[in-house]
Amino acid sequence: MSEQDSIPTTKTERSAKFVKTGFQIGGNYIKHYSKKLFNPELNRDELNENNATDIYKSLSELKGSALKIAQMLSMDKNILPKSYVDKFTQSQYNAPPLSGPLIVRTFTKNVGKSPEQVFDKFKLTSTNAASIGQVHEAELNGKKLAIKIQYPGVGDSISSDLKLVKPFAFRLLGMSERELNIYIKEVEERLLEETDYELEVKRSMEITLACKDLDHVVFPTYYPELSGKRVITMDWIEGMHLKEFLKTNPNQELRNKIGQALWDFYNFQQHELRAVHADPHPGNFMITPDEKLGVIDFGCIKEMPDDFYYPFFSLVSTDVMRDKEKTLEAFKKLEMIHEGDTPAQVEFYYNAYREMIELFAKPYTGSTFDFSRPEFFNQLYAYGEKMAKMPEFKQARGVKHFIYVNRTNFGLYTILQELKAVVQTDTFKPRQL
Repeated sequence: MSEQDSIPTTKTERSAKFVKTGFQIGGNYIKHYSKKLFNPELNRDELNENNATDIYKSLSELKGSALKIAQMLSMDKNILPKSYVDKFTQSQYNAPPLSGPLIVRTFTKNVGKSPEQVFDKFKLTSTNAASIGQVHEAELNGKKLAIKIQYPGVGDSISSDLKLVKPFAFRLLGMSERELNIYIKEVEERLLEETDYELEVKRSMEITLACKDLDHVVFPTYYPELSGKRVITMDWIEGMHLKEFLKTNPNQELRNKIGQALWDFYNFQQHELRAVHADPHPGNFMITPDEKLGVIDFGCIKEMPDDFYYPFFSLVSTDVMRDKEKTLEAFKKLEMIHEGDTPAQVEFYYNAYREMIELFAKPYTGSTFDFSRPEFFNQLYAYGEKMAKMPEFKQARGVKHFIYVNRTNFGLYTILQELKAVVQTDTFKPRQL
């Protein structure tokens, strides 16, 4: 993969990149409709492929929050055409890295010393480049280390980038403007945290300590004395990403073991810590040679306040859904039903959300669940597509916490589906009032 020798950092440079991409997309539409004049049966596959390629190329060169949006959208498989999902999925594992000289300058500016002055060995070629930063292999006193270095300008460009990304997101997601504003605001808050590497080191150390007794889950040791606002130093964890792991054709027992570790990791955090690793894309996990789940990134953490946690999980894990009045009360607390709704609207949203939650909650209704079952995911995606087409859901519904909590749980489900794992789902149960 080719390296980038520079990255647009000023608002003007980044804005110009978006404008250029907009012109390219406009050109793609002109070409598409010109061809359609001669072939009325022409579908949008080629148009989607061209647009996805141009948008991803632009976002991958910009890095930061722009590329992060692409990464998030790639996980929401039921709201984007396949061309976009396939292209944006690249950001989960490996985006084009910055060149060695540029990364050395970035490290030196943030640390005050060059990598060669700090470490015994430092590999200039990145081993993994993602949306916010890239990872380099290093060595100090015989210990192999992973050095995560944030791209220059990323932390300072979040707000302006999201304003520029908004028109693209508006077209792709089909949300109302109010709903999109809530979405963008919540994403902005999480990204501001995600670019604060000192906060990430602190949270990483706290959560790994809390999760240390989980079976078959391992974490790197973090070194705050070798880290800073834009640099994180941690132990190197050997292993394979999920895609590589699945290519080895692991047996069902091993698939279940890794799947169980993943399920326990997430549900322990949700129900015991009320703060959850909210970036469950496969690039953040490794399967180690001794068959354990390595968790290598804690940049995005979502805290769940009591006024969200209790009504949300009461719907999933108790008999509340059998009592219409209690269900409506929970829906109102979660702003899924509004005070000004008419009786007809209340009934519509009650039925629609009840069906959705009963689908979502299926893994919680027994002691084990088989995530290889295609019918479960077919129903989930079909219902998501149905809701997306309903005019009643064009307006914002639900508190902002749904954005990352839903993303976390559906991301978890998706990875377990790829593993085709059968897991015990009653290991960490939701707490009740």
